[in-house]
Amino acid sequence: MSDLALHIPTDVIDGPTSLAFAAIAVLAVGACVVMARRNLDERLVPLAGLATAFVFAAQMLNFPVAAGVSGHLLGGALAAALLGPWLGALCVTVVIVIQALLFADGAVTALGLNVANMAIIAAFTAYGVLALALKVLPRTRWGLGVAVFAAAIVSVVAASAGFVLQFWLGGEAVGQSFGAMAAAILGTHVLIGIGEAAITAGAVTAVAVARPDLVHALRGAPLAQARARVLKETA
Repeated sequence: MSDLALHIPTDVIDGPTSLAFAAIAVLAVGACVVMARRNLDERLVPLAGLATAFVFAAQMLNFPVAAGVSGHLLGGALAAALLGPWLGALCVTVVIVIQALLFADGAVTALGLNVANMAIIAAFTAYGVLALALKVLPRTRWGLGVAVFAAAIVSVVAASAGFVLQFWLGGEAVGQSFGAMAAAILGTHVLIGIGEAAITAGAVTAVAVARPDLVHALRGAPLAQARARVLKETA
């Protein structure tokens, strides 16, 4: 069971399903390249490098969650909140490719599966939840923190649900029922999502307080508390 993490190894999903998701991933990443170039803000380029490095380091750290089960952070919510869904998904894609080619973390034949789950599903789900939450919550430090926290949890669970779908379509036998496997994967990643949400919320709010213009989800608008402080200092 410990092998069934989101970095999918070889011989877990069959060839036809892997090829189908490889095609989906290629199309999705291509669309991300086009949209990211069209909407690229040069101020985000250095931040994209830093976010990619952070996600790379975070995904390399595996930790036990339950007996025989380990997991790792994904970083899709962090990348999407800071860089937007298009560029954020590309950053996570770069991390996944490097890990597969240089560190054998996830099978090369499963690149399409992993990119679909951890880059595309995670980044776009996170950004969608974040955008909706920010329409309801106040744009304060705590409001942003709650929005990012929720987005991170949902993105991790959505990514794990992507794997469950892939396994349902073309999974190889793992010695237990599909229901038990799905429950274990989803339950494990709820716990992982809570940990990732705490880290992501802290990182994004820290950037938002110092440089709100670098948080794509805020569209360049400062947080309410930060704006009030600036007005007071300039009065």
